[in-house]
Amino acid sequence: MPGVNVLGITYENVTLDEALHDVLAFTQADGTAYVVTPNPEISEACVADKRLAHAVAEADYVVPDGIGIIMAAKICGTPLKERVGGFDLATALLPELERRGLRLFLLGAKPGVAEQAAQNLRGRFPALRITGVHDGYFQEDDEAVAAVNAAGADVVFVALGFPRQEYFMHDNREALQAHVLLGLGGGLDVFAGIAKRAPAFFIRMNLEWFYRLLCQPWRFVRMLKLPKYLFRAIGTRVFKKNAV
Repeated sequence: MPGVNVLGITYENVTLDEALHDVLAFTQADGTAYVVTPNPEISEACVADKRLAHAVAEADYVVPDGIGIIMAAKICGTPLKERVGGFDLATALLPELERRGLRLFLLGAKPGVAEQAAQNLRGRFPALRITGVHDGYFQEDDEAVAAVNAAGADVVFVALGFPRQEYFMHDNREALQAHVLLGLGGGLDVFAGIAKRAPAFFIRMNLEWFYRLLCQPWRFVRMLKLPKYLFRAIGTRVFKKNAV
């Protein structure tokens, strides 16, 4: 199925279940595939950061993380099926990794967070094979690459925050022996219990961004990227109409 281009980024037009199926297929394929999950903030950053834009464009799989992407796709006349968040995709993967005996590596966050996340996940999925963890405070990528490879990981949750995690996955895909790298932002903090996910109501109503703003008012400046992104979508649609 061809991807859908929304303001310069081409997304897979899939549901969460379809994305799960596709990512699991990567675990059986040769080589290393990396998955990115842009939201409006990352999309806006790609306009100015060509290295980030290149890393996103080179990804093997791109899913829309954020209701803003879904809204922009509709505005541009190229609708996507649904939002597929990186954390949601990672959560959906966990029982499948356990069932299939695939090995998971947790990379990122502050020292001790990945260990706590691993402990919590083993509590939920006793047979889950977490074969290694490493914090995100490494100075050289080679250190993290060596740790992943030594653990024999099949899947790596890369929680380095953007744009660092996108740089890392793009720059090291040839050196890494894992089959799948999934960008997870601050997801390890949630798995570790340090940060809380929005209540189900906010997620269901596509207001997870609003809940984060209530909990972290300092994010207000970052949240301004969303209206800027949507205005860019409106401008694209208007100019496209005028060009017809």
